[in-house]
Parts: sequence; C-alpha cells; structure tokens
Amino acid sequence: MVELDEQLRCLVTQACEHPPKSQERQKRLTQIIRLTTSKIWRESTPYYQDALQQTWLYFCRNICEGTTGQAYDSSYGTVITWLNAYLKRRLQDFYLQQNQEKVVTAPLKVYQSSVGESNEVLDPVDNLPANPEVPPILENVRVWVEEDADGELRGTYIKGRADVTCQMLILRRLPPEVGWKELSAELGLSIPTLSSFYQRQCLPRLRKFAEFEGYL
Repeated sequence: MVELDEQLRCLVTQACEHPPKSQERQKRLTQIIRLTTSKIWRESTPYYQDALQQTWLYFCRNICEGTTGQAYDSSYGTVITWLNAYLKRRLQDFYLQQNQEKVVTAPLKVYQSSVGESNEVLDPVDNLPANPEVPPILENVRVWVEEDADGELRGTYIKGRADVTCQMLILRRLPPEVGWKELSAELGLSIPTLSSFYQRQCLPRLRKFAEFEGYL
C-alpha cells in the first residue's frame, strides 16, 4: 500500500506539471483513476454510482487546481484517503436526500429494450461529464452520447416510453445533473424505475465506450 501511495503521489506531481486539458495531464489522471479504482470505498446502495460519479468529477477538477473546492494537498493524506472522504460525504448527502424524499423502495419491474439486459456496473470514469475546465476524457463522453453514431443510445428506452432513452437520461445526469426526483415528476415515472433502467441499460454502454477508448 505504501508503494501504491508513493506511485500515486508521483503521478499527481507529474500531472500537475502540465496545463489543464493537455494530453500529458490527461494521461496521468487516467493512470491515477485506474490505480485507485480497486481501493475506492464501495457499498451496495442505489445512489452509490451517482455519488461515485460526483467524486471522480471532483477529483478531475481539484487534484491540481482548486476549481470547485480545495485542491488536493498530500500533506493531509493520500489520494485514496482524500477520494474516499469526499465519496463518503456524498453518500451521506444522498442518504439524507432519500430520507427526505421518502422514496418508495418496493422492487419494481425493470423494463428492458430489445437489446437485452446487462448486470454490469459502471466503473469510475465511465460516466464523467463534460466541462471546459476538466480533461478531454470528460468532453469525449458528452460528444459520444450526443452523436450516438450507431443510434444505440436513442434506440434503448423504457418499454412504452420511447422518449425516455439512454441518450436522454445520460445527458440529463451529467453534472450539473438533474435529480431523480425532478426527472420522476417531469417524466411521470417512479424514481426506482428510472434509476434501475439507468443502471442496467445505460451504464453498461458507458463502460463499453470507456473500454473501447482505452480509459479502463
């Protein structure tokens, strides 16, 4: 573990020596993501992936410059400790929000598109949003979703609701993301139905894209 921490510390130093959006910084940030993925705090809560998404966005924006918060300072702890602390705070926020919304937790049927069901879970970089201040890896995700060259994202939707596609949901969930409660009210579908469809149908496609691009 000490060896990993030192490797990560060196990668952070190297990344921050290069300007934002540069290929060299992107390369090192991607290396850090790959090395820390297996060490990140995990739990089986329905909002875990959303909290993880926010954590990786925070990482990209604040590992070198404090764009949205305090920049990472190695004197206060390791990269893994820093990321886990932020992730746990986001999980607590989601937990409190869920209690306030009193979301119905009874299991509902998950509607699938004709392409079939997948049980894969999204890894960190799969669902990172685009932002002009963060590495190109994030911009690539948004461009891919918007272009949807093969039409797969537009063609994957909740049964009976062709308007609720993976393309639409992914774009709406990219920060500043629209909350599930707001989407539920807007679309007339329950939060568990939307969230389950998103995790089973949309996130695996994001993972496939990330693997193809070499991010994972």
